[in-house]
Amino acid sequence: MTNTPDMTDAPGGAGWGRWLARRLPVVGGLAAGGVLLLGVPAFAHVSVQPGTAPKGGYATVNFKVPNERDNASTVKLEVSLPTDHPLASVMPQPVPGWQIEVTKAKLAKPVEMHGEKINEAPSKITWTADGKGVEPGQFQQFPVSVGQLPDNADQLVFKALQTYDNKEVVRWIEPAKPGGPEPENPAPVLTLTAADGAGAPAKSGTQDAQDTKDAKDTAADAGAVSGSDTTARVLAVIGIAVGIAGVAFGVLAGRRRSA
Repeated sequence: MTNTPDMTDAPGGAGWGRWLARRLPVVGGLAAGGVLLLGVPAFAHVSVQPGTAPKGGYATVNFKVPNERDNASTVKLEVSLPTDHPLASVMPQPVPGWQIEVTKAKLAKPVEMHGEKINEAPSKITWTADGKGVEPGQFQQFPVSVGQLPDNADQLVFKALQTYDNKEVVRWIEPAKPGGPEPENPAPVLTLTAADGAGAPAKSGTQDAQDTKDAKDTAADAGAVSGSDTTARVLAVIGIAVGIAGVAFGVLAGRRRSA
């Protein structure tokens, strides 16, 4: 039989006090468990930020690397660049405390960039810490300017290897399947969007004529306003002059009467 406080006893009375005393340890345990669950850090992985860029242009992206270990620091990041859509221009931004190496590879099929054929392109970027690296509870961003982005693809996949100072290597190389759950170690993905300005409606000849007419009307209105403003200023000056003359005449007349 469950012991419950005497409902005839007022809250705060002896019956309620004994009932709460017996159940406080249980309530406290549940509360502590809730705090522990809320305190578990969210799962994070190596990613590309921002996650989108326009097709056919250049973009600066950041490879964001969080440290997911409590007892080790990230000391190396290796990012493999896509080979199905090679990037002819890859320029990492210097990051204090890190050495950067860009590895190039010969292309199976030359690509054309700015009217020139390119037979090799960057295939991998390696960042190696020459200090403490990314310590527990921290993250680091590695900026890279990349281009020219392809205009015939919807995404670029960058497989990454994250190395800790305890020799552990986490391989962020698993591709995500459309409609499927996120892999345990997903590869960073840059989604390519329609080029800037694409899809903007073109103006018709009628619209251009209307725009020209509106511009002329605006100019005419501005001229009319300017002319009205000038007339108002002239009248104001004349009024001030007349006022001054009237005051002077009144002062002179008063003196004559006094004399």
